[in-house]
Amino acid sequence: MKLRARRASVIIAAAALVAAALITAPPAASAQLTEVTGFGTNPTNLRMHLYVPDGVGARPALLVAVHYCTGSGPAFHSGTEFASLADRHKFIVVYPSATRSGSCFDVSSPQALTHNGGSDPVGIVSMVRYVQQRHNADPERTYVTGASSGGMMTNVLIGAYPDVFKAGASFMGVPFGCFATTDGSSWNSTCANGQLVKTAQQWGDQVRAAYPGYSGPRPRMQIWHGTEDSTLRYPNFQEQIKQWTNVHGLSQTPSLTDQPRSGWTRTRYGGTGTKAPVEAISLQGVGHSLPQGGMAAMVIDFFGLSDGGTEPTPTITPTVTPPAGDCKVTYTMNTWNTGFTAAITIANTSTTQLSSWSLAFTLPAGQSVTSAWNASLSPSSGQVTARNVGYNATIAPGASASFGFQATHGGNTGKPPAFTLNGTACTV
Repeated sequence: MKLRARRASVIIAAAALVAAALITAPPAASAQLTEVTGFGTNPTNLRMHLYVPDGVGARPALLVAVHYCTGSGPAFHSGTEFASLADRHKFIVVYPSATRSGSCFDVSSPQALTHNGGSDPVGIVSMVRYVQQRHNADPERTYVTGASSGGMMTNVLIGAYPDVFKAGASFMGVPFGCFATTDGSSWNSTCANGQLVKTAQQWGDQVRAAYPGYSGPRPRMQIWHGTEDSTLRYPNFQEQIKQWTNVHGLSQTPSLTDQPRSGWTRTRYGGTGTKAPVEAISLQGVGHSLPQGGMAAMVIDFFGLSDGGTEPTPTITPTVTPPAGDCKVTYTMNTWNTGFTAAITIANTSTTQLSSWSLAFTLPAGQSVTSAWNASLSPSSGQVTARNVGYNATIAPGASASFGFQATHGGNTGKPPAFTLNGTACTV
C-alpha cells in the first residue's frame, strides 16, 4: 500500500508540473504562409499567398510584397524580412505570384497601366479587397513594396490605384509607364537601360492619365536603387524621383539629404521626417541585389508601421565662397556593349568649405553623355564640365558630393586621365 501511495504521489506531482508548464509557457507560434484561392477577379490567374501573424489586432495594416522575375510569393516570403517584421509589428502580408513565362509581372500593357483596366494589377487589388473583407484589414493602412519586377509593379499600383494604396516602396524599379509597350512585348530595353528620359511634368502626366478624374490624395513613395545595377540601370532612380515629386507637386530639391549608412545617400522631398511624401535612397556600388539586410525595416518605418527611429539632426555650416581647395575624385564605370554609366565622387580634402563646384575632365574619344543625375554636364563629349545642382552645391571640409551620368561609347571604355575642381587639379 505504501508503494502504491508513493507511486500515485509521484504521478500527481508530475501531472502538476506538466500543467504548470502548460499554463506558464508561451503558446507555440502557429502563423504560416497559406495559399488562398477564389479571392476575386483575377484576369491573369495570379496565385495568392497570405501571412497573418499571431495576435494581429482587430483592424490590422496590410502590406502587399511583390516578387522579382523568376521568383514567387513563397520565395519572396522566405527570402525577405517582411514576415518577421509582420510578426513584430502585427500587420498582414500578401505575396502575389506571377504565372506568365519568366514569372514577371505585367507592367507594360495598356491594361496594366490603366485604373481597373485589367491584367495583373486587377488581380492584386482583388487580393487586397479579399483581406480587407475577410480579415478586416485597414484600407487607410494598405501598402505595397516589391523588388525588380515587383518594384516596377509597385510604381504601377501606386500610380493606377491611388485610392487603394497609401504608400509604396520600390526596390530596383522604374517609373510608372516607363516599360509601356503596345506590341504585346513585356520587355522594354530603352527603359531598362536607363535611356528613357522625360521631364518631371511628362512623367507626372503619365500617372495622372492612368486614372482620369481622380482628385484624392496620392500615395507616398520610397525609392531604392544601386548605382551599379546592370539590369534596370541607375538612371531610372532619378526618373522615379522626377515622377513622384511632380505627382506630389514638389520641387526636385531635397528638403533633407543625409547618409544613414556608409555608401547610402538618402534624400527626402516635401518634408524631413520619416513619412516625407517622397524618399529616395541611392546605394553606392550596389548592383541588382535588393533588398538587403535592414532595408525592409526602413520600409516599415516609412510606412509608419513601426515606431520609426530618431530623425537625423541636420548640421548647419555657414556657407562661404572660398578659393578652390584640394580634392580627390573617385570615378567608377559600369560598361556594357555600347554604353556605360559612370559614378563620380568628389571629396573635399581641403580645410575650406566649397559653396559651389565645377569638375572638368576629358572623355576618351567615342564617348558621349546621354543623361546625368545630381549634376549638369556640358558639352556631351570631349572636354566636359560637370556643375553642381541646387541641392549639392556645398561640400564641407572632409565631405563629398556624388553625381553620375550615362553615356555611349564606340569601343573605348577608358576613363578620363585627370580632373580639375574649380580650376585646381585633383588626385585620382
